[in-house]
Amino acid sequence: MTQPGPAAAKITVDPSFTVGPVRRRTFGAFVEHLGRCVYTGIFEPGHPDADVDGFRKDVLELTRELGVSTVRYPGGNFVSGYRWEDGVGPAGRRPVRLDLAWHSTDPNTVGVDEFAKWSAKAGVEPMMAVNLGTRGLQEALDLLEYCNIDGGTALSEQRRANGAADGYGIRMWCLGNEMDGPWQIGHKDALEYGRLAADTARGMRMIDPGLELVACGSSGPTMPTFGEWERVVLSETYELVDLVSAHQYFEDFGDLQEHLTAGHRMEAFIRDLVSHIDHVKSVKKSTKQVNISFDEWNVWHMSRDESKVPTGNDWPVAPVLLEDTYTVADAVVVGDLLVTLLRNTGRVHSASLAQLVNVIAPIMTEPGGRSWKQTTFHPFALTSRHASGTVLQLAVESPLVSGGTTADIAALSAVATFDAEKGEAVVFAVNRSATDALTLDAAVAALGNVRVVEALTYANKDPYWQASADDSTSVLPSENGTARVAGGQLTAELPAVSWSMIRLAMDA
Repeated sequence: MTQPGPAAAKITVDPSFTVGPVRRRTFGAFVEHLGRCVYTGIFEPGHPDADVDGFRKDVLELTRELGVSTVRYPGGNFVSGYRWEDGVGPAGRRPVRLDLAWHSTDPNTVGVDEFAKWSAKAGVEPMMAVNLGTRGLQEALDLLEYCNIDGGTALSEQRRANGAADGYGIRMWCLGNEMDGPWQIGHKDALEYGRLAADTARGMRMIDPGLELVACGSSGPTMPTFGEWERVVLSETYELVDLVSAHQYFEDFGDLQEHLTAGHRMEAFIRDLVSHIDHVKSVKKSTKQVNISFDEWNVWHMSRDESKVPTGNDWPVAPVLLEDTYTVADAVVVGDLLVTLLRNTGRVHSASLAQLVNVIAPIMTEPGGRSWKQTTFHPFALTSRHASGTVLQLAVESPLVSGGTTADIAALSAVATFDAEKGEAVVFAVNRSATDALTLDAAVAALGNVRVVEALTYANKDPYWQASADDSTSVLPSENGTARVAGGQLTAELPAVSWSMIRLAMDA
């Protein structure tokens, strides 16, 4: 008796139907003074592969390979107690401070100047956050003057004396971090924060009207104040800011199918957040469009021991914290979250994978030793490298899957990008089914005569395989030999729990 083949999922790819541009800022990351992200992460002067400034060259190389566009700094929860002045000037004179956010000690060896120098070496755009927890308007203005004014003022001349002759020209600024969270140092209610953020934005724009400012949205869609927080904060700040932050993390609690629905849940969050933003726009009768900075997102197994912070009298420097080891399934989820961000490029104008090194990160290091790529590195790097041009609106017909509390969602999650200048279209496809393969059937006749130039799939018979320093290469994205085009139809087999990229070249 013949066994039935994989279920079919159908899409239509047509360059006439667009969502918006592929935004390079979608491929941002995040460096916080948390655990080993900074110390023994990006910075380790005693490492055999450190450069003259103490930065690990292996991490710089991996950051460039990852294709990171922006890096948000210095937090995160850390920023809400941060005194930026502690991290400038001669390193030997910088004060050692307690970090209340992560119950650690920060020597302030790395600060604003070091981060700016590292960003230039990594080829990334810095995205700076100001402390609106324990500090406020004046400190934000001082930091902006120090960073961006070329010279002739007290703080700009201080920066010049510290070795940076020209201003850093930082365009993107976060007005605090997760100020709705009771865990946040200096936690505020929506009206209190909204008024402080508005005052800070007004002052910063007096220095530079062209800044791009991000107001704190809710710390996540499960916050009891989500929606109302956005309404109140934006009522105070709508005409003064450009973006509202969104933060969301996903965890595998043992139900693989539920875990694989993360992208669906992110999409629902984006849809709800857009409705809250646009409600305020409507009420204010504004012609301005505020959009989303999804500046914290990732898989984070926060209920595991890796996320337990030190306690009591233990205030270590750069402790091992949040060092999740990721599976193939986690990488498929990360790939799907990127697909979701791209699909929403009309409203999501910036995003930051949290974080870059060691802390829930695609890049891992050993102090004094090796570095390696986690499973999540691969879909991010390939999407960043090959997504360009315009995001296309796909027509999708797919079998449904259900997991945990999430019912009847499409097994196929897909997006396509189209770059007429390069003569290339790319399909990114995720099979969210934990058990069943899919046959992708894509109508691509509207692209003209196309051929497959590369087809890669990331999957494994054991979706819980993890990379390590000893073995980070046994499971890599591999050629998908089933991908082919005939008669205006692209077909490919997508294994269960898989992420795939299919690049199509358009013949002249």
